[in-house]
Amino acid sequence: MKKFFGEFKKFITRGNVLDMAVGVIVGSSFTAIVNALSNNILKPIINYLLALIFGADSLSEVYTFLKRTEVIAEDGTVSVDLANSIYIDWGTFINAIINFLLIALVLFTIVKFINKLKDNNERLKKAASAGKISKEDKKAMKQAGIKLRDKAAVKAYFDEKAKKEAEAKAAADEKARLEREANPTTEDLLKKILAALEEKK
Repeated sequence: MKKFFGEFKKFITRGNVLDMAVGVIVGSSFTAIVNALSNNILKPIINYLLALIFGADSLSEVYTFLKRTEVIAEDGTVSVDLANSIYIDWGTFINAIINFLLIALVLFTIVKFINKLKDNNERLKKAASAGKISKEDKKAMKQAGIKLRDKAAVKAYFDEKAKKEAEAKAAADEKARLEREANPTTEDLLKKILAALEEKK
């Protein structure tokens, strides 16, 4: 029993479970905000425009009837029996499109804002680390007898390090090129065949 509750505690305190729970709660609250924005601000404007265009009072009254069933009341007024009619409900469709566009727009704005924060954070980290000397470099300079106050020696150390890194990269590139020549891919073989055919022309 103790093991079971220990595993359960480990499960519910895992980062991704907590993130998911927060996402669900925030998502449901966010849906309420989007629905309020859609129902109370945008839809009245759209309803007004539709009333001007179609003569309907709201999105809920925008129908295309395929089969219309009418009911005559006792006072002689004629109304449409929607339960027995077959119709295309354009209003519900338009509502769904509005909600989708709103959610997509707000999510796009949030993601763009978060990405901008991440980019700024990365830039700040790079700027902060640009002027710093890493622990590995400090250790290597100490072993080489270079003091951090000796700026010329520090500069020479970093120049030599950059030169060695460039040489190592060039050697790795050359090794990769030689390995590719020794074990050519299908693409490489096709290129050689095409080159040979071009030479024969």
